[in-house]
Amino acid sequence: MKSIERREQILKKLIESDEPIKGQHLAESYGVTRQVIVKDIAILRAIGNSIISTPNGYTIPVEDDSQGVSKLIAVYHSKDKIYDELKTIIKYGGIVKDVTVEHPVYGEITAILMLKNLYDIEMLIDKLKSEEALPLSALTKGIHLHTIMADSIDTIDMILEELKAKGYLLNESE
Repeated sequence: MKSIERREQILKKLIESDEPIKGQHLAESYGVTRQVIVKDIAILRAIGNSIISTPNGYTIPVEDDSQGVSKLIAVYHSKDKIYDELKTIIKYGGIVKDVTVEHPVYGEITAILMLKNLYDIEMLIDKLKSEEALPLSALTKGIHLHTIMADSIDTIDMILEELKAKGYLLNESE
C-alpha cells in the first residue's frame, strides 16, 4: 500500500471512530512502525486535518459548540490531588479538554487531554506513574489551567462550586 492510500485510510478511520485510536494500533493495522504513523499524522495535520493526540490515542475532535459550553479555569493543587481534581470535573458530566501551564522560557504549553470518564483519568495517572513522568503542573508548582466542557452552564457551575469548596480554584484576588 502506498503512503497516500494509508493516510487516506487513517483519516477515514479517525473520522469514523467515536474513540481515540492508539498509534501502535494503527501501525500494526498497516504493517508499519509507529514512527511511520507519527509521520503520517504530521502530514495529515499539515494539509489541514484537525487531528489531536491524547493520552488514549489520535482523534478528530467534534467542533459543535451548540452541544455545550466550555470554560477556562485556573487551578492549583499538589501532585497527589490530580486524580481528585479531574474526578470532580467528570463527576458532573464535564470533560477536561486540556491542561495549560505558563513556562518562563517557552510561554504557554498546552496538552490535549480529552478526559471524559474515570477510565480516561486512570489511564492518565497510570501513564504518569509507569513513565515516571511529572505532570505539566510540576513546572509551575501546581498552578495550571484547564478548558472544561459540559452540556450546560449549570453543569459548569456545579463543577466550579465543588472545585472551589475543595480549594482547587485560584481566585482572581490571589
